[in-house]
Amino acid sequence: MKPANPNLTPKALALLEYLHENAGKRIITGQHTQTVAMEERSYIHNITGKYPKLLGFELLSYSPNINYENATEDCLKEVYENRNTVEEAIRWYKETGGIVALCFHWFSPIGGFDKSFFSQNTDFDARRVFMQDTSERWAFYHDMSVIADVLRRFLECDIPVLWRPFHEAEGDWFWWSAKGHDVSRDLYRLMFDYFVNSKHLDNLLWVWNSPAKDGYPGDEYVDVVSRDLYASPRSLTDYKDEYEELIANTSRDKVAAIAETGVIPDVELLSKSHVPWAYYMTWSREFGLTDKHNSDEMLKKMYSSDYAIVL
Repeated sequence: MKPANPNLTPKALALLEYLHENAGKRIITGQHTQTVAMEERSYIHNITGKYPKLLGFELLSYSPNINYENATEDCLKEVYENRNTVEEAIRWYKETGGIVALCFHWFSPIGGFDKSFFSQNTDFDARRVFMQDTSERWAFYHDMSVIADVLRRFLECDIPVLWRPFHEAEGDWFWWSAKGHDVSRDLYRLMFDYFVNSKHLDNLLWVWNSPAKDGYPGDEYVDVVSRDLYASPRSLTDYKDEYEELIANTSRDKVAAIAETGVIPDVELLSKSHVPWAYYMTWSREFGLTDKHNSDEMLKKMYSSDYAIVL
């Protein structure tokens, strides 16, 4: 196990070791939280009597270029409900010692309207970030500087973070991957260099989120390889085939995770197959607040299993 950042804080290194030690032996339970109220966490506890070990938090409301004047009510609601997630994540970690995961639906650094992290809502051309003296490059680094200051709050509190930037890089629905896998890959490399070598955010574990073979940044930039999986509601699967595809297209030397899922893996199948997923994280709202995708019995089975790591 070789961390991408050789200067990891002791707690971040311990978390990486923890992921490696448990992969294939047990799986860490996780849940994304849509709002600071963390309703999904309460939903799980009401059904199972237990809490997930990992919580995912969102940084979209910290985007410097949110176009409030040209946004739908749905967009504004999402932004307002996600405000103060950093304070909530820090408070939750200090109270529980759980695992913090962060993702960033980054509103495009220039232009855009409504939810401009979607490529259909912005004409931001990420290829121009790699050109010198462009407004796109300046804005990209400006936004990264702002987010680096946000992430530094976790470093100052000595909180290790599973950091998953440029997620779902295999698709074209976000601006960072709309121009191709090589673009999202190279944006990720730029951020890694800036956050690690310039900002010294040594509490971050770097989570790459794509199964695309031609987009992998390289082992020197990645701690965790991951993908997002949305199976048919209430499917019973250990996602073995999806695991094999992921590591074949990225790296067999990195620990693997289901960074987002609509349907939780079946813990009985996992306990027999030992597919080495380090953790999974159920997505929010209808995936984490209803029984449409995961029945109460599926949740109870997961959270009562010795194979599952809960809080």
